[in-house]
Formats: sequence, C-alpha cells, structure tokens
Amino acid sequence: MLRKMGEAVARVARKVNETVESGSDTLDLAECKLVSFPIGIYKVLRNVTDQIHLITLANNELKSLTSKFMTTFSQLRDVPVEKLAAMPALRSINLRFNPLNAEVRVIAPPLIKFNMLMSAEGARPPPP
Repeated sequence: MLRKMGEAVARVARKVNETVESGSDTLDLAECKLVSFPIGIYKVLRNVTDQIHLITLANNELKSLTSKFMTTFSQLRDVPVEKLAAMPALRSINLRFNPLNAEVRVIAPPLIKFNMLMSAEGARPPPP
C-alpha cells in the first residue's frame, strides 16, 4: 500500500513539474488518487497560476476543494457541469470572478441541484 501511495505522489509531482517546465495552461491531475488538492502544489505553481486555464481532476477520490483552490485558480474557464451535476453530496461551489465560457453559463443552471455562484459575464474582482 505504501508503494502505491508513493507512486501516486510521484505521479502528481511529475505532472506538476511538466506544467511548470512547459509553461502549459493546463494542469492534468487525472487519475492521481487524490482525496484533496495537495497544499504543496500551490507553492510549486505560485509563478504560473495566472496562466493555468484548465485543471483536470477526473477519476480521483476528491472529498472537497478548499477556498484556497478557488482563489488561487480564479482564471479557470471551463467547468465540467455534467460531472458536478452527478455529485450528490455537493451543496455549493463558488466560481465568482472566473471568466466562464458562455456554454457553462447556459448549461449549468438547469442541470445542477446545488448553489453555483457566478459573477456577471465580464465582471472583475474588487481590487485587493
């Protein structure tokens, strides 16, 4: 079991390093056996978070995403609405001040059974 955990950690580290080194706008953490978003990733990605527009977290075992995730990656554009709609325990998701694409804005409201907070299209966050 420890070996599998070590392999999962190494996989996450490899994928994060690939994103940083390539300057990619995508962070692919699919199938990494994550139960939460690793705190250490924020530090490693601190210089490139502005350019990340797509994060793939498919096929993990996530229990929650913290507010730090939402504030760090406030530039995400695509939201997997169908996947969110299939999460029976999800009660709320705050996506305000993300430049969500028009499709998400149209598809999301009828599909979701939870509170999804979005800003008006083109809204900008208040200055810090």
